[in-house]
Amino acid sequence: MVFAGRVTSGDGTITPDVKMLAVQVMKSRWLVVFASFLVMSAAGATYMFGLYSGEIKSVLGYDQTTLNLLSFFKDLGSNVGVLSGLINEVSPPWVVLTIGGVLNFFGYFMIWLAVSKKISTPQIWHMCLYICIGANSQAFANTGSLVTCVKNFPESRGVVLGILKGYVGLSGAIITQLYHAFYGNDPRALILLIGWLPAAISFAFLRIIRIMKVVRQPNELKTFYNFLYISLGLAGFLMVIIIVEKSFDFSQTAYGGSAAMVIFLLFLPLLVVILEEFKLLKAKLNELNEPNPVKIITVQEEPTSKIQTLSQNEPNPDQKTNTQENPNSKTQTLSVLEAEEDQSNSVSCWKTAFRPPDRGEDYTILQALFSIDMLVLFFATICGIGGTLTAIDNLGQIGSSLGYPTKSTSTFVSLVSIWNYLGRVASGFGSEIVLVKYKFPRPLMLTLILLLSCAGHLLIAFGVPGGLYVASVIIGFSFGAQWPLLFAIISEIFGLKYYSTLYNFGSVASPIGLYILNVRVTGHLYDREADRQMDALGLTRKHGESLDCTGVECFRLSFIIITAVTVFGAFVSLILVIRTKKFYQGDIYKRFRDEAKKAEMEMAANGTSGGTAKGGD
Repeated sequence: MVFAGRVTSGDGTITPDVKMLAVQVMKSRWLVVFASFLVMSAAGATYMFGLYSGEIKSVLGYDQTTLNLLSFFKDLGSNVGVLSGLINEVSPPWVVLTIGGVLNFFGYFMIWLAVSKKISTPQIWHMCLYICIGANSQAFANTGSLVTCVKNFPESRGVVLGILKGYVGLSGAIITQLYHAFYGNDPRALILLIGWLPAAISFAFLRIIRIMKVVRQPNELKTFYNFLYISLGLAGFLMVIIIVEKSFDFSQTAYGGSAAMVIFLLFLPLLVVILEEFKLLKAKLNELNEPNPVKIITVQEEPTSKIQTLSQNEPNPDQKTNTQENPNSKTQTLSVLEAEEDQSNSVSCWKTAFRPPDRGEDYTILQALFSIDMLVLFFATICGIGGTLTAIDNLGQIGSSLGYPTKSTSTFVSLVSIWNYLGRVASGFGSEIVLVKYKFPRPLMLTLILLLSCAGHLLIAFGVPGGLYVASVIIGFSFGAQWPLLFAIISEIFGLKYYSTLYNFGSVASPIGLYILNVRVTGHLYDREADRQMDALGLTRKHGESLDCTGVECFRLSFIIITAVTVFGAFVSLILVIRTKKFYQGDIYKRFRDEAKKAEMEMAANGTSGGTAKGGD
């Protein structure tokens, strides 16, 4: 191992210096995690639709059905990431992040131009296209950073998914603080911020986020817990500042102070990365300064064993002569093996689509898509995430119809954002703990989360006084908790070989559920009630005028239907619980532990054999 710029003391021992530590940090898997935190903290702009949807509705004169159609295309773009997954299969993560940054800026910048009247009023399908393109960048950001981290830490995938998706959940509250600090209270400027900020962060970390060779570390989980504590501190600060902002009128300067604290907490995990890499660097230098004799004996035994094996395979001189006369025999043998492997791989994927391997092995894309497990999981996700996302996207209109002040909309969005984060972290870390300790299957956890979300839907349906605050908490938590469970289940059942594509296929369930429950059900029933109210008052809607509804009746029937659909989805998910019960009772991580041990032994052998020779460089 080469340590550039090292410092050697008088007795010949190597001591770490700043340059050596900097090189260690730049080559670290933990730095990839930190960079992914920042990318994820700006990748949830789609959850802020409730903050600027009212501006779009009033400026462009949309009714609720049209606005919900726009919302559908937003979520279609953010969740249909199959293209990003396929690109990630054949290119490094920086390519995916670059494309995502370009899409993000273009889509939201065009929306900002339209709402600011800097261009002529676009047609509805133009706006749908713009928001779909801008939101699709979220799929590229998730694929480029989150999938990379899962592959870098395969044994901690539940924890990785939980904390990274948690930062996505917090992004709404984070961007809200930055928005008020930069632009005050201008919804149009918020759209512009959503356009340039995520793109800038992705471009800043293009070369940092990359797939690296997995080497097990004994304190890996402890480091993730340190990241968790920092993110909990960030969530706690945001919760407190939301309560304070609701109680007092904040100036832009005051928002600047809160934004500065948010930025500090966002960069605090970098300190954890540096400390962790410093410990690893010291351990490596100690091995060089004080070589472990056991490791030397292990490496020296390996060639001996190979010589013994060769001796056993050479019983007489004739065989030895034949081997010498045919020096290309080894090459020919390898060629035969490679030809057999190529022949097995050349079997059409369509012929094996309905012959899947055992659960936990690497499925092909078609084997996973045609699997009953995937179909059940997909349908349950349509029911669960479709309902909670409908509530989140309509928070502004729900609050307005129930008589909440306009200022409360920002509070609802921030509450959903924070509890979205807590749901993701709780399901990621919690499901990992109960899975390892008690073999509690993740699909059953998903069933319980779906049933919990029904309480939030019923609070909205019956217009309980002050209930929208509680509903924001429940729905935010439930929505957030479903994502890490969905992605962890996909990775565990179908393997990691094609995870980039299968991960994004799982996300497609969200816009399907949203279109059915939001556009076809909620938007239609809202507009029907608004038309009825206008007819009762003897009013006629003018062309280009927004269509508004007032009262509990606006969303009552919609959310009763959503509750029934979610309960049905929970019962469907029990099918997956029954089908995977035996699988989750086994050791699902054994394969990855074996692979990590093998890689660790190879690196140890290479480091030991090459350490002396490179020491004098």
